[in-house]
Amino acid sequence: MSSLKLLSGGAAQGLVKSLTPQFTSRTGWSIDGAYGAVGAMAERFHKGEAVDVMISTAALIAEFEREGLLQAGSSRAIGKVETAVAVRTGDKPPPIGDEAALRESLLAADAIYVPDIASSTAGIHVAKVLRQLSIFQQVERCLKIFPNGATAMHELAASKASRPIGSTQTTEIIITPGLTLVGPLPPACALATVYSAGVTARAADGAVAKTLIDILVDSGQLAARQRAGFRES
Repeated sequence: MSSLKLLSGGAAQGLVKSLTPQFTSRTGWSIDGAYGAVGAMAERFHKGEAVDVMISTAALIAEFEREGLLQAGSSRAIGKVETAVAVRTGDKPPPIGDEAALRESLLAADAIYVPDIASSTAGIHVAKVLRQLSIFQQVERCLKIFPNGATAMHELAASKASRPIGSTQTTEIIITPGLTLVGPLPPACALATVYSAGVTARAADGAVAKTLIDILVDSGQLAARQRAGFRES
């Protein structure tokens, strides 16, 4: 069986995996996907890794297309993903309804699980929020930083801390067993990131690559996107 090569921000992992059977049924191809922090995936793409489809933030996909790294006109928006807060299933959800409540909940935590604060979309934003709330230095010792949101949430679920909390994109929280989604960051701290997909200029089979994107954005897959944590852009 031929395999389509995919590089993707971690936000799309759950959605792609849920729709892989449909893609395979339609094309006879499997998907060989790598998922991680947006910055890390972009670096791999720029270094020339063989890949057929790229999923990233809409801003980066537009940049890749301008650079000629994607087939012109192939990019499509999948939807937007919110940055949110999670706790272990069974833990009492902390208040996060406004800046003051979020600040107190973060200060009360003895471990804060986040993706890479230098290369991941959510991690960069969480670090910005901590500074916005004037608590970065106070909670820095509690930060548990991992390469991507999926790993950070897996570690949160297994945490032995007394009062752990985590923040990454909704899509990465939803797919992690043992976690409860508390909700998106409050309006003053919110971030909703639009993700898009494009066929790369070096795709082995552009038609097959386009088929995956067509499935991901199909209006008939609205429920699947919503279950995976995407909202219409």
